[in-house]
Amino acid sequence: MTYGMLADQLAAQSIDEDACVNKWKLYRWLCEARPRLGISDRALSLLNALLSFYPKAELRGADGLIVFPSNAQLSLRAHGMAEATIRRHIAALVEAGLLIRRDSANGKRFARRDAEGDIGQAFGFSLAPLLQRAAEFEELAASVAAERLQYHDLKERLTICRRDIVKLFQVAAEENGGEDDSEIAQMRSLYRDVMSALPRHPETTEIDAILVVLEALRENLVKYLTIRHETENINGNHAHSERHKQNSNTQHQYELEPSFEKKQGKNRETANSTVPADDNRAFTPRDSERGISRQPVSYPDLDPPDGAVMKPFPLGMVLSACPEMNNYGLGGTISSWREFLSAAILVRSMLGVSPSAFEEACAVMGPENAATAIACILERAGHINSAGGYLRDLTRRTERGEFSLGPMLMAQLRANGEIAGKRA
Repeated sequence: MTYGMLADQLAAQSIDEDACVNKWKLYRWLCEARPRLGISDRALSLLNALLSFYPKAELRGADGLIVFPSNAQLSLRAHGMAEATIRRHIAALVEAGLLIRRDSANGKRFARRDAEGDIGQAFGFSLAPLLQRAAEFEELAASVAAERLQYHDLKERLTICRRDIVKLFQVAAEENGGEDDSEIAQMRSLYRDVMSALPRHPETTEIDAILVVLEALRENLVKYLTIRHETENINGNHAHSERHKQNSNTQHQYELEPSFEKKQGKNRETANSTVPADDNRAFTPRDSERGISRQPVSYPDLDPPDGAVMKPFPLGMVLSACPEMNNYGLGGTISSWREFLSAAILVRSMLGVSPSAFEEACAVMGPENAATAIACILERAGHINSAGGYLRDLTRRTERGEFSLGPMLMAQLRANGEIAGKRA
């Protein structure tokens, strides 16, 4: 006897006499909710055999709800289950609160009948807990079914997203002569990192976390290919009669992740234009008034220049990898990059990172990526002796093109159980 069993017995005594439920419908709910109940499929098979000994199709509170088959009879209806196995699974059903033992003085299962042949007193197993918890089992079954549908929906979205990304990579390679340029190579590397972290049998939270990354990657691939296609087709054709297209802004802003954008003022003079080669001035609106214009240019070189700034990862992915940052947001949550940067400044001070180290990281990585690096350092603060020195090292490696936040975030997602780990 345990406190849990005693509580189940007391609850079973308070069943409304008008309560009624179909026993086979109840059994289907139990099968659906089995993962939540913590019982095995063999135990449910034995419960099915016990329900078959109840003569009516419906369990009613006014009835005795006692079944008293012998182990030999149970074995026949449980497909020849061994007696030792029967005892073990009955104990599991009792412990789970699905059955209550009604033992006789000698421990045997039997029923005493009155003069009219009706059962007056029975000793065996009471099915009253099943009737008393019927509403709970129905709710659990509906919840499990909804989670299963959500899981299948996420898997379908993941499959479609993976297929789209592979096709976009093929299109990019074909347009570039069968080879990947630097931007596509980075995105392909990120795709491999994400898919290598996908377990064989992922959980719902793991698929959801990976979908955040893959859907953002697919969106960036579409934007990249669209911009490159428009840039290549923007050149005028002298065989056509329409006006020649001009583009005075060669500094395209690509929403790629991770990618690079030009710093203001640097390399701007080297853009293709009709400004004379010995004129190192930047193109200005005054030049247009003087008749100077830029020629249409093809897609600029994608190799990251010195001092390039990486585009930030999605905020949702960063917060999934570094949930500790939410504790430093206003009200315990972070909903925008502005709030994330404010929290990073507070965490920087707490970790002992000097303002100069953080400013240098912002200049090299960009403010969002520098704040993301601070968040990753916070997650592993117990393993880092000097947070400021570690951030300066990451900054120097970023300047040399030897560091990317992608692998660090993926490792943190795995460590937090968002991708590869198992949640309790």
